[in-house]
Amino acid sequence: MRNIRAVVWDVDDTLFDYTTADREGMRAHLAAEGLLAGYGSAEEALTRWREATDQQWARFAAGEIGFQAQRRERVRVFLGAGLTDDEADVWFQRYVGHYEAAWSLFPDVLPVLDALAASHRHAVLSNSSLHVQNRKLRVLGVHDRFETILCAAELGVSKPEAAAFLAACASLDLPPHEVAYVGDHPEIDGRGAADAGLLSVWIDRRGGRAVVEAPSGRHRIASLAELPALLGADTRFGAPSTFG
Repeated sequence: MRNIRAVVWDVDDTLFDYTTADREGMRAHLAAEGLLAGYGSAEEALTRWREATDQQWARFAAGEIGFQAQRRERVRVFLGAGLTDDEADVWFQRYVGHYEAAWSLFPDVLPVLDALAASHRHAVLSNSSLHVQNRKLRVLGVHDRFETILCAAELGVSKPEAAAFLAACASLDLPPHEVAYVGDHPEIDGRGAADAGLLSVWIDRRGGRAVVEAPSGRHRIASLAELPALLGADTRFGAPSTFG
């Protein structure tokens, strides 16, 4: 078993319930803007927003556009309108107010951070921007839990590129084989971390399956309660895997 000395965390949909906050925030925003009537249903509007977000985020991750530009393009694509930069920024900021009102951690986050506080060091690696994630982690009350916070917008490289994961390891002055990475995306997080030599842990909150070790070295958990046992942490917290 590896001697894992640190855990590097993804933020959105790993620690922070981004999907729920985004959906509830956009639902409230569209209602306030009087735009829901323009779609067949609220669900249709939310699906369209999700598609626009995924499309433009992929462009940002590929280095095609900057962080602020992807926000503006999400608005333009969603509304189907040629807004100026200022108009798109103002519209997005009105949405942000509703989005932030719905921010919350997943319920298994604080217990696992408490359980691993004495045994492991902690850092963050996100494909977002430092400004966004610093503020988010402070509002959520966990910013001080992490030694370092690295984000793609400032690093100039994003997951799943190995350089992003290696930068996180370098920030901790640890080799990759002594670092675990926990994220919610099986490819961007799971494959990327494994390929970079880290212990790769995919938190699959939607699948509800217990730990599975894939041939690539990725591990799959359904709850962060399973993480201490996977890391071999000396703690009574954590649910053992029931995968047979």
